[in-house]
Amino acid sequence: MNVRARRIRAAVTALAAGAAVAVTAVPAGAAATPRSDRPAFLEPSELPPHPASGWYAGDVTAGQPDPLPMCVGEALPSTASHRRYWTEYDTGALQVTVVERSERRAGEFAALLRRNLADCAREVMEQHPDITATQKYYGRLNVEEGAHVYGVHTVAEWGASDIGLFSVGRDGRTVTVVQWGQMGTFAHAQVADFKDTTVTAVAKLY
Repeated sequence: MNVRARRIRAAVTALAAGAAVAVTAVPAGAAATPRSDRPAFLEPSELPPHPASGWYAGDVTAGQPDPLPMCVGEALPSTASHRRYWTEYDTGALQVTVVERSERRAGEFAALLRRNLADCAREVMEQHPDITATQKYYGRLNVEEGAHVYGVHTVAEWGASDIGLFSVGRDGRTVTVVQWGQMGTFAHAQVADFKDTTVTAVAKLY
């Protein structure tokens, strides 16, 4: 497996358990931070159920996730916060949340992320010629200011097949991105469960 292929797969599956090793704990003093600066994140039990494993989670961590999520990662500011999730198998998830200075800026940022996801498959194939990518749009969810769900399937020349689901949602001046990924195709995408997870994530923002 070459380096580029590894990076794409890591972005799709969120590196599962291995990515959580680098997560840093939230400082104890953070409890005094006003609620408006600390959006709630998903709990492991709120992710799409895995048939053979529970979900585990790292701490909420300030800054951009590493590796960056596919297609939306470059747009994430340093003011982002994120949390990684993993199972005992090759399934992982990621939530990234950004609090903007105003609802207008949040709306513009959410629109930018949606544009990036709408063009995700083409961008992946341009940047990584050894990857074939296809995608689907699963529609808008009626929660707060709305959320949108996308699916991206990637196949590497060396044989790996991975499916990723992505959503972008907003509540006021807060925007969140949720990513879920595992080995497989669109047939293995837990779309209905992921939509429920997205609704929960956006409803918890504040």
